[in-house]
Amino acid sequence: MSYDFINAESYLFTSESVTEGHPDKICDQISDAILDSILSLDKNARVACEVSITTGLVVIMGEISTDAYVDIPSVVRNVISNVGFNDPELGFDSKSCGIMLSINEQSQDISQGVSESLEKRSNIEDEKSLIGAGDQGMMVGYACKDTEELMPLPITLSHKLVQKLSQVRSNNDLPYLRPDGKSQVTVEYSNGKPNRVDTVVISTQHNPEVDQKVIFNDILEKVINPIIPSKLVDDNTKYYVNPSGRFVIGGPTGDTGLTGRKILVDTYGGFARHGGGAFSGKDPTKVDRSGAYAARYVAKNIVASGIADACEVQVAYAIGMAEPVSVSVETYGTSKIPYKQIIEIINQIFDLRPAAIIDQLNLKSPIYFPTSFYGHFGRLDLDLPWERLDKVEEIKKLL
Repeated sequence: MSYDFINAESYLFTSESVTEGHPDKICDQISDAILDSILSLDKNARVACEVSITTGLVVIMGEISTDAYVDIPSVVRNVISNVGFNDPELGFDSKSCGIMLSINEQSQDISQGVSESLEKRSNIEDEKSLIGAGDQGMMVGYACKDTEELMPLPITLSHKLVQKLSQVRSNNDLPYLRPDGKSQVTVEYSNGKPNRVDTVVISTQHNPEVDQKVIFNDILEKVINPIIPSKLVDDNTKYYVNPSGRFVIGGPTGDTGLTGRKILVDTYGGFARHGGGAFSGKDPTKVDRSGAYAARYVAKNIVASGIADACEVQVAYAIGMAEPVSVSVETYGTSKIPYKQIIEIINQIFDLRPAAIIDQLNLKSPIYFPTSFYGHFGRLDLDLPWERLDKVEEIKKLL
């Protein structure tokens, strides 16, 4: 966000989320279910699993090096069934869909750079410098004081809306709903603080016989009103439910899905910058994932310690190297201490080498599937190690 955002009396910002029945999210779930299945048997596996899904077909692609055996087709069918696409009438059926596999081992060129870092090849024997980053790139973490989760309000409300949408479908409160759905929330900020909710959009897949007026009233009563705080709603707040007029055809029948195509849903809803790398299906030697988790860990502890009201941390790596090539911070004019001091605190408290991140955040554990829908950050319903505030007191001692 720019300084105009901090100073503007009225500034609209919009974020979206999607249900687990969205085709892109089905792919993310399959990728992470396969990853977790492998990590549960082989913690040192190298996994880069991509999925594409379309009408009647799932394609599993990627590079996987492991000693474990996983029945991948069974994992795929189980995920799709749990999402709710288990009836031919829905246009996609977990029991009858085709599954194609095209999986190779990790490239030896990449593997040797990860297994034996440039530092190790240069005779640096520190154990945390033994493995190198699995790729180059920039990873971004963010935190702010909008919510108790220390997340931006638009993406937080968007996630909660699709969670509620899925809940009223799965518990049969609204039995005519189908698995695919999306939310979108526009928040009006004033001088950098959330002031009111301007617009709420819900698109939800449904059975063909249901009247749109019924859907609108039900969604407003059972999904929107329980989630959007009444203090943020006024007479000018706008609600749109299925503004296209009809949403019967959905899921993989309506759109082709692909792993990693909802990276802003996965992160901060566009509130922070993004390095471009997706998360799902990647083992933690891929810094697209572990570096982004570490950056969130740093940013959240910085904000929780009171150093700044908002903090964006960028970490950059070179393939095969352990040490980051750069660490940068943006606090949008909210910092209570000089920039140089923030960097010194980060360098003193947080070890951002891949091996250190993996060890400190216990990233070899099969913990990834639940993050593949409703976001990877700000999850109060999950005990995610990168969301912990266990560095706050250490930071305060250095102030």
